[in-house]
Amino acid sequence: MSGISGSFLFIHWKQQDLKPGGLEGYEILTAYDGMEALGVLEKSQPDLILLDIMLPGDDGYTILEQLKSMPSVKDVPVIMVTAKEAEFDKVKGLEGGADDYITKPFGMMEFVARVKAVLRRSARQNEDKELHYDELYLNVGRHEVHYREEKVDLTRKEFELLQYLLENKGLVMTRNQILCHVWGYDFDGETRTVDVHVRTLRQKLGEAGNLIETVRGVGYRIGA
Repeated sequence: MSGISGSFLFIHWKQQDLKPGGLEGYEILTAYDGMEALGVLEKSQPDLILLDIMLPGDDGYTILEQLKSMPSVKDVPVIMVTAKEAEFDKVKGLEGGADDYITKPFGMMEFVARVKAVLRRSARQNEDKELHYDELYLNVGRHEVHYREEKVDLTRKEFELLQYLLENKGLVMTRNQILCHVWGYDFDGETRTVDVHVRTLRQKLGEAGNLIETVRGVGYRIGA
């Protein structure tokens, strides 16, 4: 993982095998439950949080909700680590604001690819650019979205998804194109991630959600 450096916070149960092999060069911070994680976050801010769902005490979903309510860490990207295969469990994490998920047991190449992709996409954007369609405005540099002058709060991935659609206004973006651009990877069967984020994005945009058109069997588009 040359060319990228930083720190990770692993929040996982000590009796589970979640080894950070393949992440040489990174500072690895570890917590074994929610309370310990909050203590770590009081002293340092990691570049990425890897959050196991199965934890003693509060589960990963509850901790995710707490993280997203903390101003100091709400923008830190989160990858959910789960042994559960059910789509419901994955969707629940994504709707809660997680940037990605990975199911155990996983191959280290896929794991490292996902981590690199999340870090790459979460790099702060300083470009002062504004995109719009109809009465929907997105400011890249300020990371703000407004519809009819009302501010809309979005997660990082929802923002990046909307930005990508607005940058390609009038064009149909396939699910694989969105997955590659916004998430930085293309693994078979992962396009469900795109559909989940489009649904939550539409919900948060309210009336403006109708501006995102579904092109059946292909993907999504903003603007004709």
